[in-house]
Amino acid sequence: MSKITRRIGTPPSARGSATGANCPDIFELSDGRFAVIGTDATDELDAHLPSDASRADYERIVVVTRETLMHAKADIPDA
Repeated sequence: MSKITRRIGTPPSARGSATGANCPDIFELSDGRFAVIGTDATDELDAHLPSDASRADYERIVVVTRETLMHAKADIPDA
């Protein structure tokens, strides 16, 4: 089972969240994958996926703020 090894980017409290709770976040997992906490937008965006994109029934389309991803950029490995 994978475990969270580190946060990618700054914590929500450093991005202006008053409580640090219920905010988008990105984590690197012990197996090299990434976990994302965001808003489930599957129902809204599924029909708008490009023709060369698809998702499995167990996958969801998750949205994070631009700020969350920009703060994570420096921590995302190149390889």
